[in-house]
Amino acid sequence: MVDYSTSVLSLVPALLAIIMAITTRKVIPSLGVGIIAGVLLLHNFNPLESIQYLWTNIIALFWADGAINEWNVLLIVFLLLLGILSSIIQTSGGARAFGEWAASNVKTARGARLVSFGLGILIFIDDYFNSLAVGNISRPLTDRKKVSRAKLAYMIDSTAAPVCVISPLSSWGAYIIAIIAGILAKYSIDSYSSFSAFIQIIPMNFYAVFALLLTAYVAFTGLAIGPMRTHELRALQGELYDSAKGKPMGMSEDLHEHEGGKVRDLIVPIITLIIATVSAMLYTGGQALAADGQDFSLIGAFESTDVTRSLVAGVVISLIVAFLLLIGRKIPTRDYGKAAWEGVRAMWSAVLILLFAWTIIAVISDMKTGEYLASFVTDTIAASYLPLLLFLIAGIMAFSTGTSWGTFGLMLPIGADLIMAVEPELLLASLAAVLAGAVFGDHCSPISDTTILSSTGAGSHHIDHVVTQLPYAILAAVISAIGYLVLGITASIWIGFFAALISFIVLVGIAEVISKRGKVPAELRAKREA
Repeated sequence: MVDYSTSVLSLVPALLAIIMAITTRKVIPSLGVGIIAGVLLLHNFNPLESIQYLWTNIIALFWADGAINEWNVLLIVFLLLLGILSSIIQTSGGARAFGEWAASNVKTARGARLVSFGLGILIFIDDYFNSLAVGNISRPLTDRKKVSRAKLAYMIDSTAAPVCVISPLSSWGAYIIAIIAGILAKYSIDSYSSFSAFIQIIPMNFYAVFALLLTAYVAFTGLAIGPMRTHELRALQGELYDSAKGKPMGMSEDLHEHEGGKVRDLIVPIITLIIATVSAMLYTGGQALAADGQDFSLIGAFESTDVTRSLVAGVVISLIVAFLLLIGRKIPTRDYGKAAWEGVRAMWSAVLILLFAWTIIAVISDMKTGEYLASFVTDTIAASYLPLLLFLIAGIMAFSTGTSWGTFGLMLPIGADLIMAVEPELLLASLAAVLAGAVFGDHCSPISDTTILSSTGAGSHHIDHVVTQLPYAILAAVISAIGYLVLGITASIWIGFFAALISFIVLVGIAEVISKRGKVPAELRAKREA
């Protein structure tokens, strides 16, 4: 294969796929074009070698190193089973019952948004789980209160990763702590532990903090900027709109919702899903610790857990509970079969996008896109600018590669090496900047799996979610960039945080003024919030 680690051509597959996806709004063909372009570049346009490489990568999605690729296969199984669970709940009448209950107990759209935001904060164990669970709970409520699916997708996505990246008791936190431990060992730093370092990094992770503050503000006020205004206006007028298909969206019209549904038909399976999944994560993590001869601990369990096995175990148990709740109900067997098929069909688009996204991520990895972007960070740059530069490079890398975890793995050690050579006191700030940039890039990237799952959970079209979230993500990124610039110049965490906070107040104020210039009719907005 050709080495593109020092060539701008390494960016071609990612940029081609991203630009095409946004302009054509056709995700799968766009990813396909990016994949083909990358494969041809890697093999110097040799068609036979390109076909062989592509076939090998497709097989590797399901079978790798002589065994089933459990992570990919089990995640797909989880998605399909979750689709079936959602359809069973709809068929039982549980979704409608919950919507009716919510309509009488949650009085306003603001309340619906705040419930969604609160759930996003509470379900912090894993971003995949957060995206899908919060979406399934919130969607009947936000639909009733005329909150657009795009707004729900934004709130899901902007609480999932930002909460996970600052929570030590999450799959993300455990992964990051493990990387930090390696960095501290490399430089013989024993004045604080990797866990302590992670806790100290939290207030310096400006993007995560201010993305959450911005999401809370949006949930409370309904602030709609950029393309989000169009979706909110359609929702206010009673349309849940899919701009890619050019028509309203909704639950499957082919499913019959039976009378006599109870709120418990939705709530009990979802609560079961949460409890069973978390329990399975602790169990599989505990087993892994025991196998290594280590004592059980929460951090250790989450670091060692098998996320996809836990997700599948959780959804299987939840499905069993959902069926048990329907014993005695006069629902024809054929309706169950139809619900299962509709659930699989509803998730199939997300599964295909994931498969294409995983393929292009593998191609981008072989193109060495991350290494090319990392080469822009050199030890000739003044230490005061390194936190800002690391934030920007990590953001571009995560955007181009579609993976925040991959960006963590590559950029955290690079950032540590650079800052330790010139200004060791800024080590934790630089690590925080990498984490923040990776989450920002992940939020903006159409090929990110968390972006795909957030739109799936909300029932929003994927590109609608990408385009409507972008202005909010950029706003939080500008605030963060100002904070990292001031932090680097002053070498003070709190002065940097204060600068970011002032920027947040000013920029959100400007966005609020712009958003009120007649874009959403006041009478419609007042009617919804009444």
